Amino acid sequence: MDSIKKLAELFTKFPTVGKRTAGRFVYYLIKQPKEETDEFINVIQELKNRIKLCQFCFNPFETNENQVSANLCPICSDTRRDKNLLCIVEKEMDLEAIEKIKKFTGLYFILGGTVGTMKTEEINGLRLEELKQRVENKFSEIIVALNPTQEGKATSILIERALKEINYSGKITHLAKGIPAGGELEYADEETLESALSGRK
Repeated sequence: MDSIKKLAELFTKFPTVGKRTAGRFVYYLIKQPKEETDEFINVIQELKNRIKLCQFCFNPFETNENQVSANLCPICSDTRRDKNLLCIVEKEMDLEAIEKIKKFTGLYFILGGTVGTMKTEEINGLRLEELKQRVENKFSEIIVALNPTQEGKATSILIERALKEINYSGKITHLAKGIPAGGELEYADEETLESALSGRK
């Protein structure tokens, strides 16, 4: 396989990138000066070398010498956060969307996906066991902040079932209506997301 086809095939592994878009990416890079492609390569290498996953919430973060904890992200290591409140999200972009409105002061947990067909491999791909380990009745409220899709609803049922298995005795809430059915948190405007969070039940 030649370099153009090989790189295009790698780009198709990116979310929402099809063959045509992947090809455009490759030809765009070919036209760029070598200095720019070298910078692109260096940034990717730096990303892999300096980014790690938080041991609590699985949010990627960049390590530096001023880090309070080398294993926890800035949110989880922030002593001002409400340690009694946990928000479960599907992916990193959902966490970023909620953080952007600056109304949530608790901790997060990134589930790592949702289930659509309820296949065993899909369920096993979720961090349900890790979630159970982290909860252990440490939180007075758990917010299930998943997208209002069929997949999100099915995954919410699995989460509640997992919490029941460890006899979680706190409150489980869901985002209020506001985000359109089938919509995604990461694309919701701040006002809608703030309303959905504050009106949770």
